[in-house]
Amino acid sequence: MAEKSVTPKPAMNQQPKAQGRRTAPNQAPHVQPKVAPSQPYAQTKKVPQGSIGISGELEIMMADHQKSQGKGSLVRASSSNVMLFGNLGNLRHPGAASSTLNYAPDYVPKHSSEEIPKPNNSKYGNTANKSNEEAEQEGSLCRALSTRMDPESLKIMGNEDYKNGNFAEALAFYEQAISLDPKKAAYRSNKSAALTALGRLLDAVFECREAIRIEPQYHRAHYRLANLYLRLGEADKALYHLKHSGPEADSQDLSRGQSLQAQLKKCTEAWKLRDWNTLVKEAAQAISAGADSAPQIFALQAEALLKLHRHQDADETLAKGPHFDNDACTKFFGPIGNANLLQIHAQVDLAAGRFDDALEAAERATRLDPNNKEASMVHRRARAMAAARARGNDLFKAAKFSEACLAYVDGLEHDPYNSVLLCNRAACRSRLGQFENAVEDCTTALNVRPSYSKARLRRADCNAKLERWEAAVKDYEILLSETPDNEEVSLSLSEAKSHLKNQKGSEIVDTKFSCENVIVISSKEQFKEYVTSPGVSVALFCNQPGDRQTLEYMEKLCKKFPSVNFLKVEVEDHQYLAKSEVVSSLPAFKLYKNGSRVKEIPGDNLELLESSVKYHST
Repeated sequence: MAEKSVTPKPAMNQQPKAQGRRTAPNQAPHVQPKVAPSQPYAQTKKVPQGSIGISGELEIMMADHQKSQGKGSLVRASSSNVMLFGNLGNLRHPGAASSTLNYAPDYVPKHSSEEIPKPNNSKYGNTANKSNEEAEQEGSLCRALSTRMDPESLKIMGNEDYKNGNFAEALAFYEQAISLDPKKAAYRSNKSAALTALGRLLDAVFECREAIRIEPQYHRAHYRLANLYLRLGEADKALYHLKHSGPEADSQDLSRGQSLQAQLKKCTEAWKLRDWNTLVKEAAQAISAGADSAPQIFALQAEALLKLHRHQDADETLAKGPHFDNDACTKFFGPIGNANLLQIHAQVDLAAGRFDDALEAAERATRLDPNNKEASMVHRRARAMAAARARGNDLFKAAKFSEACLAYVDGLEHDPYNSVLLCNRAACRSRLGQFENAVEDCTTALNVRPSYSKARLRRADCNAKLERWEAAVKDYEILLSETPDNEEVSLSLSEAKSHLKNQKGSEIVDTKFSCENVIVISSKEQFKEYVTSPGVSVALFCNQPGDRQTLEYMEKLCKKFPSVNFLKVEVEDHQYLAKSEVVSSLPAFKLYKNGSRVKEIPGDNLELLESSVKYHST
């Protein structure tokens, strides 16, 4: 027999495209002869008595099928069941979008006779491609076999596959059981759990709703649906179903729902007040409170980050969020709700320079909700900026740098902080010898997208032409750390260091002051980790590379107060931190204690710094 192909479990929070469902004819169960005790696979897995009798006939049918096809295409999906590649319910073929999420439901089932047990984390089998004729023949055989078993047997087989982490196979069994008995709520509820494990949360919601429609007092389905609503950020609906879950839900479940409900209200209030910093914080709290698959919460956080000109963070936020099928989102959130999600995605794509993706998302949003003014505005901006970028690129290729620069300016009128257009304009200005202006454009681009390598390289080259060797070395070092094998950057760095050495008239100067104890901040996450930790932290906000005398004094304080964290924040690379921490002048010290900012000290008042550290650390 052909071996069953195995595919790794998919990543969390992705939603596959909708798949077709194979349904079996609604035939009456067929009485089968008993299995001979010599059949080994009938003894390795417990199955209902009624389903064992088919095993002997299956062996004959498998052999006949393989002879007629001239090859073995049947495989055992489990020790007491036979499946065909390509006929496991709605499993995907290789090359299709993979399903996502590899974990079990949010709770441990309590009734093993009715519900599925907790699975382990084993992989599940994938399907193989077949011709239409083969698929039709094997599909007929598979359906013929499945319809000769009673639906309860199929459900039990599905439970065993679910327990073993074979969620896709379990889903196929539940779907076959539903096709034979569509009015059994337990089959729908179990199918919902399998869909949840595969990351198809919205489809899981629809199945739970159907189970409750069939059996309105079905506590387990209410509980399962409540957990799905919590993860999707629908706290009010979650609380409703928790109250109808009977003994399945306890006080902790209700507390979780109420906590998320309160957190979502804070998000709404912050959005209404246009308090973007608070919204970023409250949205993160809502996600931590259980709404880990709520696209509207991730979208709110991304929108707030865009308003704060933190374009890279906004892009990363949406990338970490769930990715559900567009039609399923429209069905779940409604056309107006999904249109709002799409227009935020369009804004993020636009800020990241993905103009075509932004245009597509905005067009879909306007089709869903023609009255959405924000979506219409984003659509117009996307069209104008995409056209400006294309026009500028054509002119640049034709070496018409002045005209290309004006074309990019037209696009920047719609978004002055668009990093791609800024970097393109910097290229034009560099070709025109306007190196100072080019550096300014690159710096603005890097402020909103710190990892934008093209802008950093362009700034380094322009600084080199301006003979600002320290700044050039700084950027080249960062680029080389990101791409160690880049020979061009390595050569440029060597040349810049050589010029810096000659300029200083001494041995090469390390642009980063060699501090043994002062921590040079490299990311906002690192900064937050230190200043929010228990104890005292002192952050020096300064221009690169920092005053040597001040840094030497901080080194002395490090040794004198070993329990205090001394940090250095270079504002050129972290302007968003200077802005968020309200730094009014440079250099400046900010003193933090137990996560709270308690004092700001001028950078030249080192005596006040020492006395303040001593006071707050004792």
